[in-house]
Amino acid sequence: MISPPRWAEEELQVDRQRAIDLFRNERTAEPLHAYLTAYDDNRSLVTKFLDETQDLANLRAIGVRLLTDDDLAIVLRYLPGPPISLDDLKTVANATTLSQKRVTSDAAMVDRIVEIVLNGIDSRRFPWVQQSRRATGLERESAIVATAALMATRKTETSRRGKGKKEQEGKVQRYLTEAGLEQVSTRRIATLADVPKPGQFCRESLIGSAKADFVVGLWDRRTMAVECKVSNSGLNSIKRLNHDAAAKAAAWIKDFGTLTMVPTAVLGGVYNLGSLTDAQERNLTLFWAHDLGRMIDWINNTKE
Repeated sequence: MISPPRWAEEELQVDRQRAIDLFRNERTAEPLHAYLTAYDDNRSLVTKFLDETQDLANLRAIGVRLLTDDDLAIVLRYLPGPPISLDDLKTVANATTLSQKRVTSDAAMVDRIVEIVLNGIDSRRFPWVQQSRRATGLERESAIVATAALMATRKTETSRRGKGKKEQEGKVQRYLTEAGLEQVSTRRIATLADVPKPGQFCRESLIGSAKADFVVGLWDRRTMAVECKVSNSGLNSIKRLNHDAAAKAAAWIKDFGTLTMVPTAVLGGVYNLGSLTDAQERNLTLFWAHDLGRMIDWINNTKE
């Protein structure tokens, strides 16, 4: 059986720099349109929120109304400084669910949520609340601008992260298909009998104790478990590659053995050289999203 590639530091450095250049070009060329659209949408939403709550004066009185409207409920979580996540809000308020049925039937829970928001309200954006007075026109406008910008930034960042991984996975799928591999159904892989047959692959499957983005049946009957990783910084690369992908590699090898398993990561974005060499030493095979031809060449070589 042909061994998976192990790249020299010089080769990793060349590809690492190429990935950084592509990432930089993508970010600098990224259109402002997505942020501006999100800002305009959220500005209208924050304005509506302040109108309905009389500039937060009757927040307690209409808590149910706010929590049963998905859009207004998001604005509510952005009133504290910093904003509170949905999961954190449920934990702190001892609320297992914020379903419409629960909200309309549990007044005590609604009161707890509103008090949590008011106790943590951002006094820089909403100075009039803690001072128990009416907002001035300038204060109201400043609060709208700041909150809409905060919400738009968070939405754009979240969308950007998901977009990068989604595009990378789409590219991997396209290369595998164009190379003649057959896509089969997602499945739970508990034993080697569950693995796609040679020349087949599946997506988003739990293999052993860890999920893989792709599971490929190699021509020599080994299994290639692929994780797609996009990193936006050297520090982030440690989490994405060393703490996540390499940890999954160890789990897959433990579950299925080194002779049958080829743990693999497809990389895009920014990575430290040390993270790359460490991942290789931990039996993780590396390919780059900007040069997936090398991955396909290696898969094809397993026919020999």
